[in-house]
Amino acid sequence: MTRHDPPRLTPGRGRRRAQDVRRATLAAASDLLFSQGIRSLTFEKVAARAGASKVTLYKWWPSPGALAFEAYFDAVQDTLAFPDTGDIRRDLTAQLHAFVDLLHRNGPVVAEIIGAAQSDPDLAASLSEQYIRPRRDLAVERLSTARRAGQIREDADLETIVDQLWGACYHRLLLPAEPLTTDFADALIANLFSGIAPAPHRTSAGSPRSLGHGSLAE
Repeated sequence: MTRHDPPRLTPGRGRRRAQDVRRATLAAASDLLFSQGIRSLTFEKVAARAGASKVTLYKWWPSPGALAFEAYFDAVQDTLAFPDTGDIRRDLTAQLHAFVDLLHRNGPVVAEIIGAAQSDPDLAASLSEQYIRPRRDLAVERLSTARRAGQIREDADLETIVDQLWGACYHRLLLPAEPLTTDFADALIANLFSGIAPAPHRTSAGSPRSLGHGSLAE
């Protein structure tokens, strides 16, 4: 992502609007997060960069980790929008490509946030409530629409599909034995839609015998 110098609030007469203070704080936190990492992000540093009161930051965020997460999400949420063109395979491909591109650019930051959440309950709660659950819900909602349109089998487990696709990307980010690429995303989607069971073979009578569900739509 392209970063710019965060807007710093300048002292002045009168009370500044809370939304202006919050915007400047998130911009300052984002700048610190992407340039120095989550371990360098403290309320004191953010307050100094944003020209905000440290007391205000303590009031709005339970921990620097929670602030770091909100700053990250505020910077990337538009990138992670889920398209709906009416073609579920096309939409999954577009969304996964955008996600892989985001991880290429900001992978170390994402990995740091996930790692820090293991020992920061406030960050873990923010990550779950503001990002993980809403993102899953968006994906399941789009998959549900595709199922109603007959593009996905009625018995498909939509939550598991989310884990198969996005979970695999996170796996390659955190355990990088293999590269995380858009080709990998395409392979995930191809496997999802074609299945991994052998193609149906014919019995002696000449009729095909299925070895199980082989695609999302049959």
